[in-house]
Amino acid sequence: MKKETWMLVGAAMIIGVLVGVLLSSMGDKPNRTSAPATSAAPAPAVNYQQNIQMLTDIVRREPENRDAWVQLGHTYFDSNQPMKAIEAYSKALQLNASDPDVLTDQGIMFRQVGWFDKAVENFRKANEINPRHLQSLYNLGVVYRYDLQDFAKARQIWSRYLELNPSGPGAEQIRQELASLEAQPTSPVGAPQN
Repeated sequence: MKKETWMLVGAAMIIGVLVGVLLSSMGDKPNRTSAPATSAAPAPAVNYQQNIQMLTDIVRREPENRDAWVQLGHTYFDSNQPMKAIEAYSKALQLNASDPDVLTDQGIMFRQVGWFDKAVENFRKANEINPRHLQSLYNLGVVYRYDLQDFAKARQIWSRYLELNPSGPGAEQIRQELASLEAQPTSPVGAPQN
């Protein structure tokens, strides 16, 4: 690979990591009841279109550049373009099908467009590759709970999650999800209820 290409891939990866950190920090803000809020510097604006153009140029020149395909998928993911993210992740998976993180990210995009069976398939594959892959278990539980209304499978998946991660990040949220499922029926999906 050319030096310029590596520099572009490196820049894209840094931007992708920054965007991921920013988005994850927005979604996981802890409740702070005792400490006063501090003002933080505004986050730098991300120019998704510029990143997409740069990454598209790279994959056009180097179609075997898996990292660029992954970063392109992430950029489409972060800019809410699920179909394009699915396509970019597919290209990355053609080059390496055993990446549980890419399978999970693509599964999230499948869920976003309503392809729940494909999302389940991706999350299961990711968990087969790495049985301790918490993000795939979490998302698999979400699809079963909220999209397929299969509460028994959601309980099963999230119980497995807690076996692997009893006190780590996300464990309390899973406990809350499981507690809310206690009020739900336990019969299989589609079974008649009395």
